[in-house]
Amino acid sequence: MKLHIGGTERREGWHVVNIQPGPHVDSVGSCTDLSRFADYSIDEVYASHVMEHLGHRDELKPALGEIHRVLKAGGRFLVSVPDLAILSRLFARDDLDVQQRYELMLMMFGGQSDAHDFHKVGLWEELLALFLMNAGFKEPARVERFDLFDDYSSYRFLDTPISLNMIALK
Repeated sequence: MKLHIGGTERREGWHVVNIQPGPHVDSVGSCTDLSRFADYSIDEVYASHVMEHLGHRDELKPALGEIHRVLKAGGRFLVSVPDLAILSRLFARDDLDVQQRYELMLMMFGGQSDAHDFHKVGLWEELLALFLMNAGFKEPARVERFDLFDDYSSYRFLDTPISLNMIALK
């Protein structure tokens, strides 16, 4: 089985876990508690633009621990987050107008359209790799794209990819 955390699309072989119900959501709940899945029961976990919604002090570590726990030995965690380093460089450009900066601000802090649409942490490659290794993952490596689902992992702003996409192994 494969888990798609934060997903909204049905795809064969994937079990969708989301904090909010939806037509293609198989399990409603937080990624900080994956107790409905047994240890070593999942081949692959994918989470696109989810981890930044977790507080870095009290939610991110348990979520990564849960993902690590449910993955089989050799399993992969594919994670995508807004790259704070890239967003910061874009925001600092002199040639942007107020609307473009506003759009970047939303990417940094979340759209805030509901109680779950707030970004609580900014992540960049070194910090995300450190969180992953502290959770027991091995060999976190940046990749250009996943192309698994229609999501923000390959989103571009002003022709610049804004996502940090990483694969980590159990």
